[in-house]
Order: sequence, then structure tokens, then C-alpha cells
Amino acid sequence: MTSIASRLKSLCSGHDEEWYAPRMEYMTGFLTAERLEVLQRTLAQRTRYMTILTENTFHPQNASALVRHCEAFGLQDLHTVETLCKFNPNVNIVRGTDKWVDITRHSSTAEAISSLKAAGYRLVATTPHRESCTPETFDVEKGPFCLIFGTEHAGVSDEIMASADEYLRIPMCGMVESLNVSASAAILIYMLSQRMRLSPSIDWHLSEEENRELLFRWVMSSVRDAERILEREFPEK
Repeated sequence: MTSIASRLKSLCSGHDEEWYAPRMEYMTGFLTAERLEVLQRTLAQRTRYMTILTENTFHPQNASALVRHCEAFGLQDLHTVETLCKFNPNVNIVRGTDKWVDITRHSSTAEAISSLKAAGYRLVATTPHRESCTPETFDVEKGPFCLIFGTEHAGVSDEIMASADEYLRIPMCGMVESLNVSASAAILIYMLSQRMRLSPSIDWHLSEEENRELLFRWVMSSVRDAERILEREFPEK
């Protein structure tokens, strides 16, 4: 996550309606009605029911693609493990989508596993090397889930394979496994997010509190010099 995004998340998180309401009213005055409508419409499609974890993504173009896939298909969170290499999206490829997706960097695979399981996620390792479910047969209604993608060459780590609750593969009929991590992620995120949204038994939407916080963060991200403007009107005591 960029330093600006981190700062805004810290500034805008964890407040009640009494704090947000006057600040939201003031800051939205700096946006056009059309821009605010885009933010609200996009927010209505955001979810934390489904998320992804990526281990040691080396190539900046793949890191950028993963962020863009999450943003395009409404996944609010992306988790990373960077014990071997930094998750470093290319600014020219990511095209600002990292402003709208929350990137959580974990100190180790073990810490990521613990954190995601504590949050109630099923850990789903993506691998062609296990007889497992496919995008068509995976049970999206069983509960929130995290798709885990490994390195470009080795796939998910042994630690993930040992800790995963389920395994997911994309059936292929070629003679070689020709899908890279970016292509695999695009297919799985699209197919599973669509199945999730079409299920009448899944409440995949963000909570009222999450919506309020996220919309305010997005408004702040959309206004030039927003932090200084907010501080001038609402000086912290």
C-alpha cells in the first residue's frame, strides 16, 4: 500500500457516525455529483467475502495485475507475504488501482495463515497438482474464502499446502501448464466472484460501518490536498 493510502486508512478508520457525517458532507462538496455517484456505485459492489493472498510475487507486472484484478472484480482486500521478494506493483501498469484496494502485508506465511483463519476465511490453495475442486464445483456458499497464489515458478509453498482447507485447480487440456499467476488469478477471481454475487444465500456486501469508512477514504483520495483541507476545517484537538 502506498504511504498516502496508509496514512488515509489510519486517519479515516474506526470513527462513529457522529465523526464521519460532518466531514463527509464537507469533503463531498469538493467533488462533482458524477464523481460521487461513481464512488457510491463502485462501493455497492465491493466485498470482503472473498479475498486473495499472494506469496512472494516477484514480477512487478504480475503484482500490478493482481491489484487490478481485485479492483476490477470488487475484491476490497489483497494480502501478501514478502519473505523472499517485495510485492511491488509497477505504477505505470497498476494505473492507480492501488488507491482503491487495501493491501495488507504479512510478515510471514505463518502470520498470514493465522490472521486469515482468525478472520474466518477458508484457505484455498490454487494448484494444478492436487485432485481437487474446479471453479465450477468450488462451494462458494460454504463461507468466506481466500484464494492463495504462489510464486511464478514454484507455486504455493509447502506451508500453504499443509495448512490449506481446500485446493482449487483450473482444468487444462494442453500438454503443458501454460497459465501464469496473473492469468490464473483473473480466471478464478472473475468466475468465483460472479458465482458469489449470483448466490441468493450469500450476503457478500460490506457492513454499514465498512461502507461508511471506505466511502470517506475514497472521497479523501479523490480530492487534491484532502488532508490539509480537512485539517483546516476540522482541526484536531
